[in-house]
Amino acid sequence: MIIVDRALQARAEAGNPIKVAMIGAGAMGRGIANQIINSVPGMNLVAIFNRHLDKAKRAYNEAGVEEVTVVNTLANLEDAIANGKYTITDNAMLLCQAEGIDALIEVTGTIEFAAKVVMEAISYRKHIILMNAELDSTIGPILKVYADRAGVIITACDGDQPGVQMNLYRFVKSIGLNPLLCGNIKGLQDHYRNPTTQEAFAKRWDQTPQMVTSFADGTKISFEQAIVANGTGMRVAKRGMLGYEYSGHVDEMTNMYDVDQLKEWGGIVDYVLGAKPSPGVFIFATNDDPKHRHYLNLYKLGEGPLYSFYIPYHLCYFEVPISVARVVLFQDVILAPLGGPIVDVVATAKINLKIGETLDGIGGYMAYGQCENSSIVIEENLLPMGLVEGCRLKRDIAKDQVLTYNDVELPSGILSHQLRSEQNNYFAPAKKC
Repeated sequence: MIIVDRALQARAEAGNPIKVAMIGAGAMGRGIANQIINSVPGMNLVAIFNRHLDKAKRAYNEAGVEEVTVVNTLANLEDAIANGKYTITDNAMLLCQAEGIDALIEVTGTIEFAAKVVMEAISYRKHIILMNAELDSTIGPILKVYADRAGVIITACDGDQPGVQMNLYRFVKSIGLNPLLCGNIKGLQDHYRNPTTQEAFAKRWDQTPQMVTSFADGTKISFEQAIVANGTGMRVAKRGMLGYEYSGHVDEMTNMYDVDQLKEWGGIVDYVLGAKPSPGVFIFATNDDPKHRHYLNLYKLGEGPLYSFYIPYHLCYFEVPISVARVVLFQDVILAPLGGPIVDVVATAKINLKIGETLDGIGGYMAYGQCENSSIVIEENLLPMGLVEGCRLKRDIAKDQVLTYNDVELPSGILSHQLRSEQNNYFAPAKKC
């Protein structure tokens, strides 16, 4: 926030706000809208897309904006933006194409639809801020290739746990320590939760049962830690991550990991169940300089060899506008793949599956996702969790068995499948002569 707040204030004083549009108006989208409109000087939310216009209008209304303009053409959208009007549309591509928009926030949580939007936005040279770990984990590396070619930024965001981890990671590196573990603190994980078991909780918090299910069954945290791995070069210690259970503070967990093993791996991403402070994030780092270790001990971080740094919260939509400003004003990437994927999220049977069945998607009844190192994913031809929806089973699959491409018939004409194939080929290891 340092620097960003003053830069935004300067844009406000100059009458030249950042113009941002949002794709999606669910629970998180409504929070983002309220934050930008009421708490962020120097930034205007000029347009919202949603398939159902009443939801887009609701996002503006809840933020105190009563007058909104429905637009159906690019000319109407550009004219409305030029005249300072708030707009809504059920055509997401208009927001990608409009010259009067500086950046897009993608907050649908979809993969196939979001892939189409992102590719269109890149073709029109729009910066993209993703609150969509599902998309990022599945095809983020190849999307970044396209974005780099176009000279635009595609990045995850502040506020969500991956972005919070990356900010802490950058801080820890900046003071001379070597991060060896990026961790996420979780209160519950049960691979067999489904939309029926999560319906009441979802209704209470005005979220969809599928979204809540993906949190509970471990899929969401897998997507989140995968994109942290891809942005840091870290890996997972084993399929599904270590996932220790611990009821104390994360500071007390530094002796549960082998430092030499962490160094050999090049660092890992992981999570812990039940630890405090929840729902925060943490970094375990090391420093081999005895002078630094002396002062780290003096400053109450202990004797090492692992030192604990943590943030006790993640504030989701509150921080997303900061990401927009970092990208537009400073070309600062919050979190993006370093290159090819390091960690993927693979589909695993939640129940016994039968030949001929068509798989539902993320947060459904049939599969959950877990992290695996990408080298193994390629070697074993494992099916990414982000691509399961619509796949038809060619054989029976036992509960907790990982699915492979050989187990399914893929649906045809799916852009995200095409991009995943392109990603695999683009980052394939060079063959030795």
